Amino acid sequence: MLFQGGSQEQQYDTDRDIEFQQESYFMWLFGVMEADFYGAIDVDTEQSILFMPRLPASYAVWMGELKTPDYFKQRYGVDKVHYTDEISLILSQLRASTLLVMDGVNSDSKATFQIPSFEGMDQFKVDSTTLYNELAECRVAKSAEEMKVMRYVNQISCEAHKEVMKIMKPGRMEYEGEATFKHYSYMKGGMRFVGYTCICASGPNAAVLHYGHAGEPNDKRVNDGDMLLFDMGSEYAGYTADITVSFPANGRFTDNQKIVYNTCLKANKAVQAAMRPGVSWPDMHRLAERTIVEEFIKEGLLINGTVEEMTAAYMGAIFMPHGLGHLIGLDVHDVGGYVNAPPRIEEPGIKYLRTTRVLEEGMVITVEPGVYFGDALIEAAYQNPDQVKFMNKEKIEQFRGTGGVRIEDGVAVTADGSELLSHDLPRTVDEIEAFMAAN
Repeated sequence: MLFQGGSQEQQYDTDRDIEFQQESYFMWLFGVMEADFYGAIDVDTEQSILFMPRLPASYAVWMGELKTPDYFKQRYGVDKVHYTDEISLILSQLRASTLLVMDGVNSDSKATFQIPSFEGMDQFKVDSTTLYNELAECRVAKSAEEMKVMRYVNQISCEAHKEVMKIMKPGRMEYEGEATFKHYSYMKGGMRFVGYTCICASGPNAAVLHYGHAGEPNDKRVNDGDMLLFDMGSEYAGYTADITVSFPANGRFTDNQKIVYNTCLKANKAVQAAMRPGVSWPDMHRLAERTIVEEFIKEGLLINGTVEEMTAAYMGAIFMPHGLGHLIGLDVHDVGGYVNAPPRIEEPGIKYLRTTRVLEEGMVITVEPGVYFGDALIEAAYQNPDQVKFMNKEKIEQFRGTGGVRIEDGVAVTADGSELLSHDLPRTVDEIEAFMAAN
């Protein structure tokens, strides 16, 4: 088996290095932090081999000590280390009959995995059909050592979120939350990177599911009465957390904010209580949607029908238009979601679910129901006769423009249930108000 690690790249046509992060499969297999390595595993002998770049003498002046093959052999616990310009020679000496290489399409990004290439590769028979799904499946269930890292990264991420809750108030900018989270994660946890673009949304911005990108760069001033939705996760040794907290900027929930928040929290807790090996993840998505519909009927936002009639009309997807959650690990949307899984369900809301698998012990998955009042989906529902008949427009209009709530946790599937990794956060209305009042 032959693998190519990530390469050091520059920003566009400049000589500015982009901060390097290792390709996830290579990180999982070899743990190598440096760029431009290759790795091989001899299937017959189970020996592991690293191939390191042969760097010029000037590297020592500009970048630091030139490390030896023995250094990397000790650091990464492999059997042998050679240079990348020796790949063809070493594989020939090993009499490699076939090179098994990765080739496949990521089900989230739709990007194709880069097949390794090296000088002399055309001398070897190459099999690119076997490895991709096999290794994706290997990454789905986390080992005991991986779980130690996942618990640590969730612990630091929870603490960082609480630091953000302490400093946010009306008048601050959304990006102050992002800056505080990143500072705490690096200063206290040694975490140089976050796992994805930070989402620090206030008020109506909280209805934008992936707010925080270059066009909406967390740059709104926070107003009194805004709900804040902050979705951020630290990264350590390649493994990432993915946690969302929602709370009022002024520290006190309004009655309407309590309705939305408690609806979302009830959906989150219902799913966690039902999780265990053998449970279908699409069924968990439907449970969250059903809980939201039930609560909206109680609060008078949905009327003139039963829960069954409303779920058949996809009323839950108006207010939770994304999937319930995704596998997480070395990638925030981790691999394996559609390996050995039923096909994607092409229905509103649930079609964005990033896996349709049955839960298995060792999986780590996010539970992230959301309740949003996004103009585009509400207006579309008003124009749909199958949906508008269930909508109390007068009541719903009271919530328009307020954004939304997402409550996201990292959860590991255990032998008889689940383990909440992001447990050290104030989650109920009373807990949040007490925490913010004390800080």
